Amino acid sequence: MRTGLSPQQWAIGIALAVVWVLLPIPHWVRFGGLAVLWMLVPAALWLRAVGLLFLAGSFATVGDATSVPESWLVGRDIGKWIDDIVDWMVAHWRPFLKSRSDELLRAILLPLQRWLISLPWWLTIGATTAIAYKMVGRRFALVNLTLLLILAILDLMEPALVTLAIVLIATGTSCLIGIPLGIAAAKSNPFEATLRPMLDTMQTTPSFVYLVPVVMLLGIGKVPAVIATVVYAVPPIIRLTNLGIRQVDPELLEAGQAFGATRMQLLLKVQIPLALPTIMAGVNQTVMMALAMVVIASMIGARGLGIEVLNGISRLEAGRALLGGVGIVIMAVVIDRISQRLIRDPRAR
Repeated sequence: MRTGLSPQQWAIGIALAVVWVLLPIPHWVRFGGLAVLWMLVPAALWLRAVGLLFLAGSFATVGDATSVPESWLVGRDIGKWIDDIVDWMVAHWRPFLKSRSDELLRAILLPLQRWLISLPWWLTIGATTAIAYKMVGRRFALVNLTLLLILAILDLMEPALVTLAIVLIATGTSCLIGIPLGIAAAKSNPFEATLRPMLDTMQTTPSFVYLVPVVMLLGIGKVPAVIATVVYAVPPIIRLTNLGIRQVDPELLEAGQAFGATRMQLLLKVQIPLALPTIMAGVNQTVMMALAMVVIASMIGARGLGIEVLNGISRLEAGRALLGGVGIVIMAVVIDRISQRLIRDPRAR
């Protein structure tokens, strides 16, 4: 029984369609020929109907994407309503949030940043190379040493450490938020169903959009940049924690229950250890997404390597922007390879 067209038949059909479109023939004659060709394609009835509908819409002259009735357009009204809400939040919430963000800056972010910068460059490179050798292997340790020496030679060590501090704080905050939410989603199907569209929205919303409310509520600075990075980077750890907990073999849970384990003991001693590779994969993705935000976050005061790229673009200094990009790539390679080694299956060990 014939179930489809061969590659040669597809090529002939596409060539015929192109030639038919290019022929100097009347408008609806061209449509009729294309409709006949489409009906010859082995496809489901509904798919053929949808294709014919699109073909008819392409050849019809009854309007276009801008011909929506004026009375239906409510985008401006919704935008003004959102503006009013944000203005109210700025008036009532900004003083409290700004004071808390300043405390976070003084208590965690600045001390970590100052400590990293205060370390001798050779000690930072040596310690990172030792970690790479222990966790990945000799070959990557040499690659890591070479890359970090390039970073030092390019005079990018200080902005790289500033970026590292922001990425560490953002990743840690994302894990503190994401892992409990992922566990809760794995334990409750209704909660997962509620959380899923929110995560989809967070992952598909352009990253620049996060900057607007954060800047309006907290102003310009490192903490707003960290918060915007957390919002952008937290979905992977939530999703993969949920996935890892759900993928634990039910027979292992039954065995734990048979030995009298409580729900908390099952979670801490069975589910989380077995789901740890998947959870660590989420951590890895969160780190990478946080690192991807450094250039955008530099627009609101994150500094680090992102400000090198931003200043290079704004001042038309291609070399400066390129070197900043090279620094970000080096950090991404080192962090990604080291963090990937944390993704190990405890059952294999």
